[in-house]
Amino acid sequence: MAFAFGQVRSRSGLTFTMMGVQAEASRPIIHADNLSKVYAAGRIMVAAVREVSFEVKPGEFVAIVGPSGSGKSTLFYLLGGLTRASEGRVLIDGVDFATLTDAERTRLRRHRIGFVFQKFNLLPTLSAIGNIEIAYKISGRKEPMDRAYLDHLSDLLSIRGRLEHRPSELSGGEQQRVAIARALITRPAIVLADEPTGNLDTKNSDAVLKMLVRSNRELGQTTLMITHNPEAAAIAGRILHMRDGEIHKIESGAGAFGGPNGASQPKAESGISTV
Repeated sequence: MAFAFGQVRSRSGLTFTMMGVQAEASRPIIHADNLSKVYAAGRIMVAAVREVSFEVKPGEFVAIVGPSGSGKSTLFYLLGGLTRASEGRVLIDGVDFATLTDAERTRLRRHRIGFVFQKFNLLPTLSAIGNIEIAYKISGRKEPMDRAYLDHLSDLLSIRGRLEHRPSELSGGEQQRVAIARALITRPAIVLADEPTGNLDTKNSDAVLKMLVRSNRELGQTTLMITHNPEAAAIAGRILHMRDGEIHKIESGAGAFGGPNGASQPKAESGISTV
């Protein structure tokens, strides 16, 4: 692993250090290897994900797109270590989820992965800043939360003037941007977003997608977004199309933000593995 440092100045004039642990350039930060997930529905076994293999390089923005029932949300939970695979492996920066205890998996998620969900999952009794602060406390970090970095995120996500408001006082777009700030405050190496625009109108959806692209570019996180919307997926550098639990097509996104240097991946019309 390598440590990355950088000085960033927020709009308020405060300077903070961007520091994070980066995956080795030669190693994918996400590696799905022959991944399958089977559920029991009564006496019937349902294969939600079928032998999926792909890799994501550090700094890439990848979208997984498919209709309802395609298996994309199950894949999201597998990649985030929120459920165990029936077969195959998920490696996060070389660490196999299957080899970890429940406590170790939780620690890995807290320190390496930021989650953004469709339903925001903000605590209604806390203000926006309270929701961000409690996420930082739960992460188990010993150092105080970097207020200058929070200012930078607030400016980046256009929520600086809304931090003292509770979720019920925020629009859907503002709530989702607070949820993104909550995911980013711990400086995760990976951001997993599950249908982040699913509950938003077109205007707020566009704003949230732009913020995800900006955070990917400016903060350097690897971003993997699950969506049913091909237009939303187009902002990514690489798009994986899912159907019936399988990846059936891979293509470059119109945004071409994939890869650590912003280069898009070669276009492929079909195939199961991107390895």
